[in-house]
Formats: sequence, C-alpha cells, structure tokens
Amino acid sequence: MILGKCPYCNDGTIEVRDKEVSGKKVKLYACSNAQWMSEDGEMFELTQNSTCSFKIWQNSLAKYGKWLTYKEIRELLEEKSLEIELLSKKYGKKIYYKKHIILNQEYGVTVLWN
Repeated sequence: MILGKCPYCNDGTIEVRDKEVSGKKVKLYACSNAQWMSEDGEMFELTQNSTCSFKIWQNSLAKYGKWLTYKEIRELLEEKSLEIELLSKKYGKKIYYKKHIILNQEYGVTVLWN
C-alpha cells in the first residue's frame, strides 16, 4: 500500500511494510528507495543499494500512548504537520493532550513541544 510521495527524495513513495520487532508485529512506513535488513530482528540497517533512508515506525510515539495510522501518515505527508492526541500517565493519572508533529528525516517524526 502506498501512502504518498517521499518528502526527501525525488522519485520515492512511502509504502507500508510489515516488520516484527521483539516478537511484536509493527508497521514500518518507509520510502520505496530504502531497503532495510536485520540479522537479529532488533536493529534494522540500510542495504548498500538504498538511495533514501526515510522511515516512520508505526509505534514511534508509543511512549506517549500513540500509534500512527495510515490516515495520519497520509495527512502528515501532505500537510507536513499534524495535530495528534497524546497520553501522559503522570502522577498515576491519565492525561490527554494535543500536540503537533512534523516530519523529521532522521527520526521520522518530531513532536513540537512549544
């Protein structure tokens, strides 16, 4: 499934790939020009024939109680910014709050805290 055009290379598209990390199934939203390999299922490295390294892990915001959906990735690729709801479990209470995320070439997405 293709979710949109890669924001960091000329001819790549962002596609959905199924990966298994630590025994759990996770989606990897990656550029079609990025090929990833793993020997242990933990560390994923680019192959030598990759021309782009852009990727977003579905669970990249899991520590904030958020897993990114196809729809959210599509919107983020089009708009370059997206407001999402995150979760804090501070002081034993669940507190929901909204923040914007933007694309980041190295980490996939970045939360804007200001």
